[in-house]
Amino acid sequence: MSDDRLHFEDLAIGQVVPLGACAVDAAALALFCEKFAPAWDVENGAPDALIFALWQRLAADRAGGLAQTKSLAVDALRFNRNPPAGELLRGRMTVMGKDPVGDQKGIVIAQHDLLDEDGRLVFSCLTRALFARR
Repeated sequence: MSDDRLHFEDLAIGQVVPLGACAVDAAALALFCEKFAPAWDVENGAPDALIFALWQRLAADRAGGLAQTKSLAVDALRFNRNPPAGELLRGRMTVMGKDPVGDQKGIVIAQHDLLDEDGRLVFSCLTRALFARR
């Protein structure tokens, strides 16, 4: 059985890996604010916690195509914009560094970004994750 996931050796520093796209759904925004941010006015766009959740969903969905075995850290969170309902967000992961750890695994340091339809930065963070080696 072939393993076509991206492994530690398949990733290069500077490589950009698309994470996919998702929209800020109006109904989900209203429900999220009702349950988790009752003081937030939906007219102000998606609150930071929902933006983080949207990024996490894209990253988790994409992780199925990666030989990532464990997420070690999420640091340096930056929230630049609060996109309105209906806005389409694109995710990307840029490999910033790599460090082999023995013969079977390695650590990948990456910057993750969410961009709006105009290419403006909505959210970014740095991650460290453990990847399997071939």
